[in-house]
Amino acid sequence: MRASRLLSILLLLQTRGRMTAQALADEFETSIRTVYRDIDQLSAAGVPVYADRGRAGGFQLMEGYRTRLTGLNPAEAEALFLSGLPGPAADLGLGEAMAGGQLKLLAALSAQGRDGAVRVASRFHLDPVGWYRAAGSTEVLPALAAAVWSARRIRVRYDSWAGVVERGLEPLGLALKAGVWYVVAQVTGKAAGRARTYRISSIEALQPLEETFERPADFDLAAYWSAWVKDFEARIHHGEATLRLSPLGFRRLVLLDPAAEQMATRTRSEPDEAGWTSITIPIESVEHAAGDVLRLGAEAEVLAPISLRRRVAEITAQLGAIYSSEL
Repeated sequence: MRASRLLSILLLLQTRGRMTAQALADEFETSIRTVYRDIDQLSAAGVPVYADRGRAGGFQLMEGYRTRLTGLNPAEAEALFLSGLPGPAADLGLGEAMAGGQLKLLAALSAQGRDGAVRVASRFHLDPVGWYRAAGSTEVLPALAAAVWSARRIRVRYDSWAGVVERGLEPLGLALKAGVWYVVAQVTGKAAGRARTYRISSIEALQPLEETFERPADFDLAAYWSAWVKDFEARIHHGEATLRLSPLGFRRLVLLDPAAEQMATRTRSEPDEAGWTSITIPIESVEHAAGDVLRLGAEAEVLAPISLRRRVAEITAQLGAIYSSEL
């Protein structure tokens, strides 16, 4: 374990440059005293690592030093092949680069490692797109990825819920969620750190600009995305509905969104003599919920709220009038 940590410290210093003892301790979830002992071990092994004192100090390798201890073990190589999604890479304009990189990786591996990597690639396939959905339009994605990489401002025409708007953006990062690409960006001229999320398939036009921007030093894309998703899921459901379901109706809950299925499982009552149970699900709006309930057919009855029960009754009455006229 310690040998692995020593190698990891060496590779971190090689790739990131100067790092403080505290940063290294946080990275490996160990104490600062342990970091100092590890640095002493590296020095004793002939690695030219030295320390700079002061507030801006830290450990770093002698300029120009490069270790050759970068070989991948079989498990690491297999993980890299498993994580290489050809679809998203092609969306970003990196399909050819990814294929070339995998070819070089295969060439650098031992025969045993090469066999394992090829076996993973041939036996596991990752498909990030949800059922009955096509991947969103990604025509602007390569240009957008280039703007993210180079911290270059862009101007977009965006089809938002309030209508089509034109806006200057400072793109901070890209995220792929269930087969849909999003860009996290600041609006040009707004206060730094006020990031927003835009669905890329809703961008009707994109113009890269020559101007660059200063990326916030403390912006963490993964942390922002996690918080944004949690907030979005909380905001989208404005209320709850109580339904009475047959056993078949309960099984059909998979047709609704996962949040409904999860809450229904938690709130499910004991079945009555006919096997029907009562459940509670989150709803976005009465109109949206009415459409969801109708997907369950005659295997579901709305108990509350009364506004939803009435809306489902109105729709079914309209359907009855349409179909009865043809008999």
